[in-house]
Amino acid sequence: MSEPVSPAVNAGGRLDRLPIGPFHRRIMWLIGIGMFFDGFDIYIAATVLGATLRSGFSTLPQNALFVSSTFVGMMVGSFLTGFLGDRYGRRFTYQANLLVFGLASIAAAFAPDMAVLIGLRFIMGVGLGAENVVGYSTMTEFVPARSRGRFLGLMAVFVVTGLPVASLIGYVVIPAFGWRAMFVLGGVGALGVWYMRKSLPESPRWLESVGRTAEAETLMQAIEREAARGEPLPAPAPPSPPGPGLGFADLFRPPLLSRVLLGCLCLIVINTLLYGFITWLPTFFIRQGLSVATSFGYALLMGLGAPVGSAIGALTADRWGRKPTIIGASAAAIAFGILYPMTQDPVLLPLVGFGLTVPIYVLVALLFGIYIPELFPTEVRLRASGLCNTFGRGATIVTPFLVVALFEAYGIVGVTSLMIGLLSLQIVAVALFGVEPSRRSLERLDSGTTPEPAAAPIPRSAA
Repeated sequence: MSEPVSPAVNAGGRLDRLPIGPFHRRIMWLIGIGMFFDGFDIYIAATVLGATLRSGFSTLPQNALFVSSTFVGMMVGSFLTGFLGDRYGRRFTYQANLLVFGLASIAAAFAPDMAVLIGLRFIMGVGLGAENVVGYSTMTEFVPARSRGRFLGLMAVFVVTGLPVASLIGYVVIPAFGWRAMFVLGGVGALGVWYMRKSLPESPRWLESVGRTAEAETLMQAIEREAARGEPLPAPAPPSPPGPGLGFADLFRPPLLSRVLLGCLCLIVINTLLYGFITWLPTFFIRQGLSVATSFGYALLMGLGAPVGSAIGALTADRWGRKPTIIGASAAAIAFGILYPMTQDPVLLPLVGFGLTVPIYVLVALLFGIYIPELFPTEVRLRASGLCNTFGRGATIVTPFLVVALFEAYGIVGVTSLMIGLLSLQIVAVALFGVEPSRRSLERLDSGTTPEPAAAPIPRSAA
């Protein structure tokens, strides 16, 4: 059990009244670049495995194990990092998982055989799963409530940008230097970010939540000096009354249990959409009679919906609210999901597919980056987010088998029917049981109080 939060520092109220400025952008880049390498390494699997297969280094069954070990590692990393982050702090956990991932990636470049590469990929997956949990949660605790959705959504843009960058670099690097160079690039990049992140401050909210109030106060004063830049700051909102300390067991009791169940459901849905539909697009196109070149061209065009959708999610989450955006994007995906199997025209097919991809990645930004970390109190935020991500990543282990069975039995209609059913369930669950975190401080969201009015804007800030 953590000690009750001391009201002496009021880290949340003081952070929420800060003008958006260089301090927040520095934190965003320090976290975001690491998130980019997270996405980059997830997406290099397609190019690397094609090269290992062609060279005889691997077989198809071994490639399948490589992919599975990635997601099993991510599931383990998502779960473990929650306990480490809530116990030892956000900064320590962030640095540790990046070091694990970077060293394992460099070691993978020297793997003597596919069995060793699969084992190293599991270790890399542990670091990747941890990065996803701690990155979004850390950013959540620094950004003022009025701009939290935009900054967290931009983190998702960093991640999905790894897809086109990994494809482009793989296209250039692998023919010239071989597939091992891709792991070197990912590992060196991760270690470079690890070094830069030595300047990343600890979360004052976390320090206060575990009773380290002197450290929290010193850090808050330094942050305020940097953020204020010599100008007076508005008065912070009064601190919320300290509540009882929370532990892992509290996640399985009201009122947090409903949020945990909703978070698990949402991440199962979005992971199934990503790894049960988006990653299978080239296969679906080929099985529907298109050439290999055409299928990959269509998939690339639809893939452009990833950064577009994530950017839309980032720019609208604060304006429209989390719940309306999640429900609206789910409804749009259902509409395009109904149209997609009915579309036969070769010109309309990729356009409808693009229209389907965009709302899916709006949901990626909202669910992975924004909504889930906001749902939980600081004391248990990483453990709760890690638990939800564990169930979400666990879904990726069974999704391929389910997708293949549905596609073989019912074609693309079977796959899109699964998507539509899950999205419909998500709409109902979010509408009935979801809370609305938009423009609410994390502390008042934790206590269930009504939204507070936004702080008076400072003329030079861009909220």
